[in-house]
Amino acid sequence: MLSDEKRYRREGKENRHLGMTLAVAMFAFLLSACNGPTITINIGNSATPVVSGLPGNAQLNTWYQAARGVEVRYEDWKTTGGDDDTVSIVRFDLHAVSLSVGYQPDKPLLMSKWMQQEHAAAIINGGYFDVNDRATALVISNGRAYGSSYSGFGGMIAVNRGGNISLRSLSQQPYNTGEALTQVVQSSPTLVLNGKRTQFSADASQSRRSIVAMDKQGRMLFISSPGDVFSLDQLADLLASSDLSINIALNLDGGSSTGLYVSGSGQSHVSIDSYVLLPLVVIVREKTSALAILQTQN
Repeated sequence: MLSDEKRYRREGKENRHLGMTLAVAMFAFLLSACNGPTITINIGNSATPVVSGLPGNAQLNTWYQAARGVEVRYEDWKTTGGDDDTVSIVRFDLHAVSLSVGYQPDKPLLMSKWMQQEHAAAIINGGYFDVNDRATALVISNGRAYGSSYSGFGGMIAVNRGGNISLRSLSQQPYNTGEALTQVVQSSPTLVLNGKRTQFSADASQSRRSIVAMDKQGRMLFISSPGDVFSLDQLADLLASSDLSINIALNLDGGSSTGLYVSGSGQSHVSIDSYVLLPLVVIVREKTSALAILQTQN
């Protein structure tokens, strides 16, 4: 079943990623022909384009506060083969934030446009979707359910009617249709469970990656690797051996779908845009902001 999800990603989106890569390369060639500034573009085992420097001259391995209950950190992760990428990590105090799911299969948006629409504290892309922009697993957005649940594999981030946020392995705790859930995104594979990396079947392709995780202190993490650097096996090893105290980590759709935004300022501002239009995102707001929006709607 996992191979089906990878096929959706390759056939539905990576062709568009290739088109973006060629367009950027042509743009760089035209600028150099006009004696403009030199632009370095690496194709293959790195992001396209490569952007040097961190927001606001941020330092690695330092937490920066973006909002109440929202922190941002950057780390340089390396594979045993020497490839590396600067990973953006967002950590949430679940007492201070709320989570919802945005699902617009008939009106997908770039991650940057989702951020403009939602005015969120943070936003990350969701699970897999097909060439028609329909999710390939269960989605619940503001109480409305779409699709069907994975069975025996994958994982799920969910919010119940009390507003409690949870992340679980579906092989360890299958979805029950009687659960009172208002928000759900499912994806695959689960990379870390009970603090240890899991075993799964995946090819060795290196790609952009998006992760949602929970640490052993009960905080939620969004993790984005914007370079074409890590395979899923490499990423599982890095997550389990990191200093982030991860208890469970779930892979989200990656490649051209990877996107992460945080509305902080200076060092805490994160803007990793998707290369394709996204029908499915996970949205985090400060609780005070979420209550204000609900009061406005009512």
